[in-house]
Amino acid sequence: MDAWVRFSAQSQARERLCRAAQYACSLLGHALQKHGASPELQKQIRQLEGHLSLGRKLLRLGNSADALESAKRAVHLSDVVLRFCITVSHLNRALYFACDNVLWAGKSGLAPRVDQEKWAQRSFRYYLFSLIMNLSRDAYEVRLLMEQESSACSRRLKGSGGGAPGGVETAGPGGPGTPGRGLLQLALKLQLRVLLLARVLRGHPPLLLDVVRNACDLFIPLDKLGLWRCGPGIVGLCGLVSSILSILTLICPWLRLKP
Repeated sequence: MDAWVRFSAQSQARERLCRAAQYACSLLGHALQKHGASPELQKQIRQLEGHLSLGRKLLRLGNSADALESAKRAVHLSDVVLRFCITVSHLNRALYFACDNVLWAGKSGLAPRVDQEKWAQRSFRYYLFSLIMNLSRDAYEVRLLMEQESSACSRRLKGSGGGAPGGVETAGPGGPGTPGRGLLQLALKLQLRVLLLARVLRGHPPLLLDVVRNACDLFIPLDKLGLWRCGPGIVGLCGLVSSILSILTLICPWLRLKP
């Protein structure tokens, strides 16, 4: 199993380059169709996209072992929420890759009787569950960092003798029960939370990249499962953006969210 993990790690870059090219073809095919390109050119782009997809499936053979090893490591995390989200995400990824391997066998002709539509739906369901866990983990990390930043700001304000964070007054001539004042306070608090969120994400690039990448990837299974039809253009664009961000984390390992 360790040998498979090392092999998978070496093939990640090639798989992600193929993924970027595949979704670039999807986006290009949508643009060509929209602008009335020749049917022959559109057919060639679709064939290239299909070949890239099949090549990616070949490169992902054995990735289930890598995902299971990652799940085994995540079980030992001290934080209960992170342990649950990361472990369940890796287990779903392992099932997704297993379904993907069956699909590869069907498309390559090794198992011609495989119901490709059924196995594709299964794989996208596991992929969707994995992304939901990833986004849940991101939301938890963001909440922790926002609480830490808010506590640090409160300590700085108390040390300098200031008032409430952001200059929000909690009492005044209008009284706390005045409807207009209540709406103003709510708007100011919401603005402070948005600014705090932006500050946290700006100060933690790995978390920001992980949020954007998972959010982009989410559109793919939603469209394939028919839960939210986005169209090939949106799917191609989101897949291309997430692929570029994944390649960036390989080039700059410090941008990878840990654990």
